Amino acid sequence: MSTWDLLGVDFVRNALWASLLLGVVSGAVAPLIVMRKMSFAAHATGELALMGAAAALLLGVSVTAGAVAGAVLASVVLALLGMREQDATTGVVLAFGMGLSVLFIYLYPGRTSEAYALLTGQIVGVSGASLGTLAVVTVLVVTVVGVLWRPLLFATADPVLAAAAGVKVKLLAAVFAVIIGVVASQGVQIVGALLLLALLITPGAAAVKVTANPALAVVLSASFAVVSAAGGLVLSLGPGLPVSPFVTSISFGIYLACRGIAALRGRRVSRDASRDNPENPDGDAPGDGAGSTEGVTAVPGDGDHHRH
Repeated sequence: MSTWDLLGVDFVRNALWASLLLGVVSGAVAPLIVMRKMSFAAHATGELALMGAAAALLLGVSVTAGAVAGAVLASVVLALLGMREQDATTGVVLAFGMGLSVLFIYLYPGRTSEAYALLTGQIVGVSGASLGTLAVVTVLVVTVVGVLWRPLLFATADPVLAAAAGVKVKLLAAVFAVIIGVVASQGVQIVGALLLLALLITPGAAAVKVTANPALAVVLSASFAVVSAAGGLVLSLGPGLPVSPFVTSISFGIYLACRGIAALRGRRVSRDASRDNPENPDGDAPGDGAGSTEGVTAVPGDGDHHRH
């Protein structure tokens, strides 16, 4: 069958809808994850969602509930224990969760393919119930992020100033960690623990390379994630290959393109600065890397950007 013919099959349409929804929900939180320097923590959350799903598979209960429980528990633990030593705490929790995941998958007496799907995903086997759950999660996550957008952004830009202004920084960190956990639990079931970062981190990392506007970064990130997820699925149908390499390749290609755009902008700003300031023959512009927003965040209600 051709790719066009396959797109008319029910399970493929379900998979395509799941790709779109997962792209939207992961893209909505990805820039904040990157700006809050939580990429490693998000990876750990996905791995512990795998632990919860594997435990549920072993116990014969809902894999969805197990993934959500594992991811949310991991998020809360990381938020509470990793305030000062985030990298070390994340590494400890990640190693513990992965060890349990290996044990649960090894002990599972059922088909190996079911356990393997937790690593690589089963996007072409998405059921109507799973699609409905993902739709509900997408609406809830986007709504919560929209409601908490200003305080979240303020706490991201300057947590000390935000706390002094009365923003409940620790509570927001815990809430955002739970959001990551819920999104990760859905991603693990659909694209697998190994592929999760291609949608939860890479689109956000690409978006913040080309814009310093946090709201625009969310829009770009969601667009990049949707293109990667849906595009990877469609490209995999014809040759009948796993969707994972196509999704990761598209996502990585977008990231490289955004890095290229950022580099070109930086060189252009340097040339302009050199012309405007003849005493600076090397063309070093203040604020190296103008095309990138790494280290740059925006304070809500303020058009200026602050570098930390």
